[in-house]
Amino acid sequence: MSSDRRIVVTGMSILSPIGLTVDDYWKNLLAGVSGAAPITYFDTTNYETKFACELKGFDIHNYLDKKAARRMDPFAQYAMACAGMVLKDAGIDTSTLSEDDRNNFGVVFGSGIGGIQTFYNQATTLNAQGPNRVSPFFIPMLIPDIAPGQISIQYGLRGPNHCIVSACATANNNIIDSYLLIKEGMADWIITGGSEASICEMGVAGFNANKALSTRNDSPATASRPFDKTRDGFVMGEGGGALILEEMGHAIKRGAKIYAELVGVGLSADANHITAPEPEGKGAILAMNRALKSAKINTTDIDYINMHGTSTGLGDIAETKSIKSVFGEHAYKLNLSSTKSMTGHLLGAAGAVEAIASILAAVNDTIPPTINFEFPDEECDLNYTFHKPQQRTVTYALSNAFGFGGHNTSVIFKKYSE
Repeated sequence: MSSDRRIVVTGMSILSPIGLTVDDYWKNLLAGVSGAAPITYFDTTNYETKFACELKGFDIHNYLDKKAARRMDPFAQYAMACAGMVLKDAGIDTSTLSEDDRNNFGVVFGSGIGGIQTFYNQATTLNAQGPNRVSPFFIPMLIPDIAPGQISIQYGLRGPNHCIVSACATANNNIIDSYLLIKEGMADWIITGGSEASICEMGVAGFNANKALSTRNDSPATASRPFDKTRDGFVMGEGGGALILEEMGHAIKRGAKIYAELVGVGLSADANHITAPEPEGKGAILAMNRALKSAKINTTDIDYINMHGTSTGLGDIAETKSIKSVFGEHAYKLNLSSTKSMTGHLLGAAGAVEAIASILAAVNDTIPPTINFEFPDEECDLNYTFHKPQQRTVTYALSNAFGFGGHNTSVIFKKYSE
């Protein structure tokens, strides 16, 4: 592996329940704005959970023409919108790229669930009208890998192109794979991240069936409450986030603005249960330790951790235990937070939107808060930066993302200096 190749972040874009631009997202994170509200997409009368963090004010026709949009599931629409915005943010006009740049420009972009809305709609059509009425675009609209495929087609990018699916670790896994591909010299720059659009009848019913969602229907805005003793499950979110990862020399040569450097990555499995975390956080411990080793830094170098922090009973405790195990006494000197308290859980897109929060924490030396905390849990006793943002020098920020199936991922960003 070409370990001397350094990877930087030269573009960021986001579609989140609390902002459709990076600036609005960051502003609302610091203001402690909740994106949760009653679901407007379908009738929730018979559903245990009646709220979620929907995208507000999003119109796909601001990003794609009507014909193209009709042939994409919402998750792919979100991916395409994020791709267009991230290229603009990075100052890249793809129409002017050389053949060499096209050949070395990849798209590694994921979705944890893919076209679940398309699946539901086409299953309904099949049952009501028969197989001859199923859309010829059903399969291409359904498969998670269609998002990077569509992006590459739109912009003529011929580098590595695929989608890693690992439930709620998906976006982090795609970021990590992009990092490794650039390290290896198989690409010079990659659009990476994730998108998700699962707030639909099947999505909510499925997560209700496995008792993962909060049912705090009387107070949606306070339902996502990581580390609070009364937490009762996560709140579904939707949207997407994209980063452009680029080999540092390549970025400097083209005069790119650089947000941060991605310096460490870690991967592991719990090997424990299909949905529950390993109780002592053994897999998370492995992932964080591997990220620290990859970054060649000490535990005391980390200033901030954006926790997976889903607001579930078992998950918040296991992650807290894992951080104590890895960081020892330094765990109590860290700032931690769960931005899911505001955005909800974007599932396969979570790692991307939270990577952006981690990068912005380093850029601005400001820790975004965890909101909705009321009742202490004796097993969650670290500094979760409750209620208000905190000023602090952030040189290294770590972001965790874990997924059903026992997938664990950690990424470490470093403040950039020339």
